[in-house]
Amino acid sequence: MDDDDSMGPRTGPRAYRKGPVMLRHRQVPHSTTDQRLLDSSGSADWVHTDPWRVLRIQSEFVEGFGALAELGRAVSVFGSARIQPDDPTYELGRVIGRRLAQAGYAVITGGGPGAMEAVNRGAAEGGGVSVGLGIELPFEQGMNEYVDLGVNFRYFFARKTMFVKYAEGFVVLPGGFGTLDELFEALTLVQTQKVTSFPIVLLGRSYWGGLLDWLRDSAQDSGTIGPKDLDLLTLTDDVDEALRTILDANDPLDRATDPA
Repeated sequence: MDDDDSMGPRTGPRAYRKGPVMLRHRQVPHSTTDQRLLDSSGSADWVHTDPWRVLRIQSEFVEGFGALAELGRAVSVFGSARIQPDDPTYELGRVIGRRLAQAGYAVITGGGPGAMEAVNRGAAEGGGVSVGLGIELPFEQGMNEYVDLGVNFRYFFARKTMFVKYAEGFVVLPGGFGTLDELFEALTLVQTQKVTSFPIVLLGRSYWGGLLDWLRDSAQDSGTIGPKDLDLLTLTDDVDEALRTILDANDPLDRATDPA
């Protein structure tokens, strides 16, 4: 039998409590949390530890919720940061941003350049609220000049929560890995019924058509997605159809909550 086991319950001086955490034996620290906090001569490495990181994560959610809680009706629009102003996709983003604003929606983007800038620009031109949710990246992007309300995040998962929580739908312009990540995040939430009445519109048949073909011919045919899963997506080149898809999905909710 191990010597420690022979001592019975491990209480007394071997048990050290740090808030809700209990530590014993070699896990007991040599100084208290207050001591380390007040020691001005110590290392600054503590700001990078996991407990501090949890507080930073919490603060990102608090700041995001506080900034967007009174936003009202909104649609999140995604697309590549690499799109140039002379690209047809830029003009497409500008038009969908303007049309959404004119329909009474705030527009939420990643706040960066390219397609995001185009959508924010269109929303501003349409007299709507133009929101940018930025992300800390190794290469600096910065908020585009058309953002009215901007929130910067350190963590992708906190940022993605805001995209979904405060939007009534997604419009997805041509984009790369980040756009695909946001698209499939939304698809997963709708498929698993974590969110309801949440339309997802792919703008650009020539760009997105091949992806849908693969999903149909490979994923659906092999049984890894269901026959109705592709119905969660609307593929179009028509801004009017995109807007109508958003409106049709949300109007029943408006009627259900209309006091009249």
